[in-house]
Amino acid sequence: MSSRSGLGIDVHPLVEGRALVLGSVVVPHDRGLSGHSDGDVLIHATIDALLGGAGLGDIGTHFPPGDPKYEGIASSKLLTTTVELLETHHWRAQYLDATILAERPTLKPLMGQIKEALAGILGLDPTLVNVKATTTDALGFVGRGEGIASMVLATLESLE
Repeated sequence: MSSRSGLGIDVHPLVEGRALVLGSVVVPHDRGLSGHSDGDVLIHATIDALLGGAGLGDIGTHFPPGDPKYEGIASSKLLTTTVELLETHHWRAQYLDATILAERPTLKPLMGQIKEALAGILGLDPTLVNVKATTTDALGFVGRGEGIASMVLATLESLE
């Protein structure tokens, strides 16, 4: 069985009047992530990592940001569709390593819940999903609390 890896990165600004969603978990905060969907940077980066590893393009190709059918959609639904797409192309996630970059809010108390939720959507045992959070020590847009970013490395295995 062969394997491949893919890298995904996503960034969204924090805005008033939206819920903060990371890995499909609603995170208590006074602002949420802007975006055509729910703005979940962790799931968006995961989708890009999975699509990249399978050689299937990127999130914008499969879920165009201007398409009205994706407006306000839960990113977890996009990830479920991505997992199904991978299967039709004979790939599946084998392992995921993710990092969330956020100065605020403190994510440590929610990391287990985020990991479990992400593993559930991917159909993986939670031991095969690693989710970390870090700050930028007050540097840049993340450090100023203007946005949140995520980077994900996905390892895929061939089903053929």
